[in-house]
Amino acid sequence: MRHIFIIGSKGIPGAYGGYETFVDKLTEYHQGLAQLKYHVACKGRERKIFTYHNARCFMVKVPNIGAAQAVYYDVAALNNCCNYIKQHNINNAVIYILACRIGPFAPYFQRRIHKLGGTLYTNPDGHEFLRAKWSAPVRKYWKYSEQMMVKHSDLLICDNTNIEKYIREEYGKYSPKTIFISYGSDVKPSKLSSSDTGYISWNTKFNITPGHYYLIVGRFVPENNFETMIREFMKSKSTKDLVIITTANNSFLNQLEKRLHFQNDKRIKFVGTVYDQELLKKIRENAYGYLHGHEVGGTNPSLLEAMGSTNLNLLLNVNFNLEVGQDAAMYWSKENNNLANLIDYADCLTYEEASVFGAKAKDRIRKAYSWEYIAQSYEQLFLSN
Repeated sequence: MRHIFIIGSKGIPGAYGGYETFVDKLTEYHQGLAQLKYHVACKGRERKIFTYHNARCFMVKVPNIGAAQAVYYDVAALNNCCNYIKQHNINNAVIYILACRIGPFAPYFQRRIHKLGGTLYTNPDGHEFLRAKWSAPVRKYWKYSEQMMVKHSDLLICDNTNIEKYIREEYGKYSPKTIFISYGSDVKPSKLSSSDTGYISWNTKFNITPGHYYLIVGRFVPENNFETMIREFMKSKSTKDLVIITTANNSFLNQLEKRLHFQNDKRIKFVGTVYDQELLKKIRENAYGYLHGHEVGGTNPSLLEAMGSTNLNLLLNVNFNLEVGQDAAMYWSKENNNLANLIDYADCLTYEEASVFGAKAKDRIRKAYSWEYIAQSYEQLFLSN
């Protein structure tokens, strides 16, 4: 039996971030494998241990120390893992860290893990140091942390080949060992019917007509290019709505209103968050099109989920999105009028033309991004090294 310790997600079950969904799906698909035993760190307010998907889940108590919580959480979880490995005489364990938050501590923990006969794997995620929300000193920390995690990891598992290429080129002096295994998704339809009372109530609340809206789903941060998407949609001739499912950020919202005056456009609808995954899938299925403006990071979960559900996907033309979408999507740039013109073009497609894009998108998910395929790739990795 190979023991796999996963650190860096908020935990399972119940959280719906990208890493949380990844860990949930990985343990779900591997729960019947006698050769693999998962140990998953979960962020919480108490110290307890429970079993989920046959994985041993251990809670790590994290004090309320602001932005430093994430670093504290990973370090505390690593200590917990190392102590458990030593206490139970586990050999050849894998400690898999999601994201590059604790680079300054990486040399110490790599030495400690090696002394215990284990190996340290890292998923470098995207370019955290480029995110606009961070101050210059914090960005500098993220970049340094990434450098140290790359230098002191035995393997870097990249969810996008462009991230893998970046790691190899940026940190070639360390001769990093890398592998590409993407994030996953599915093409299963929502369990909700069109007559579901919860779904109808949601549409009624926001005055939304199924099939008559473009959709955006993602964190409300500048690097996801909300400003460009809203401005260009306002310039388009579309009679459809723009439905925006996103996190609260009143400061950014006020900035955009001052610049765009989008509240004067009745088509623009901020509808808050949707954590019910079946409802969210139903909303995606009934969107006319999906707009995706993410440009910082690797393979984005919300993009995969849209391609598994929505016929028309209009993606920002950056290499991460091109790798995923290929010829199953349409692409826009941040140039003036580019997206507005694409929306006007998309509005004129026939149902058959839009369905061709939808079929290609679903086929892309089935062949390269299904959870079955991703789980098999990890099984092969964990049992071969």
